[in-house]
Amino acid sequence: TDDTYVVEPEGEQRFTVVAYDMGIKTNTPRNFVQRGIRTIVVPANTPYEDIMRHNPDGVFVSNGPGDPATADEMVAVVREVLANKIPFFGICFGNQLLGRALGFGTYKLPFGHRGINQPVMDKTTGKVEITAQNHGFAVDAPLDGPVQAPVEEFGRVEVSHVGLNDNVVEGIRCLDIPAFSVQYHPEAAAGPHDAAYLFDRFIELMTATEHQTAKEV
Repeated sequence: TDDTYVVEPEGEQRFTVVAYDMGIKTNTPRNFVQRGIRTIVVPANTPYEDIMRHNPDGVFVSNGPGDPATADEMVAVVREVLANKIPFFGICFGNQLLGRALGFGTYKLPFGHRGINQPVMDKTTGKVEITAQNHGFAVDAPLDGPVQAPVEEFGRVEVSHVGLNDNVVEGIRCLDIPAFSVQYHPEAAAGPHDAAYLFDRFIELMTATEHQTAKEV
């Protein structure tokens, strides 16, 4: 998008999320609004100061094309979000940007992951999901964690999801700040829908952060 637009929630509003459109799918705001999230979709590279005018409870960065190593402006935005401990959720390109914001590298896969039958293990639960994927780059992070983020202020990080075909990083979870991301597409409209729970996990993260903030006040 060239301009900011708002997708209003269905039913009672629970949270407000700013969603960066790096090539966003229509089904992403749909998943948010079905869960009572007012979704403010903004253009790529919108400055951090601009999104804070919306007083978001969380920030989302979508899928999209391109080499994450060339996306320095968005990496800087993500670092601002992380530094201010605003709940963060990224999908696909958003996963690569979170990885780079934490200080990990990214690389081009010899064979991209394309299609709807990609097996991924959620290491936090041990469950295997059948996922939709469409990416040619991946995050270079240790599979055996937790590890200290290369940008040390962001604390400990672990690889939360792994591709079972080739052990590629398919998700990252921060342990000391409220942020996580996945490389695949839980929002794929045609399915599979095994990973739709990730939108609920984002709501849990925002709820926990809201409660923590209330305690501190």
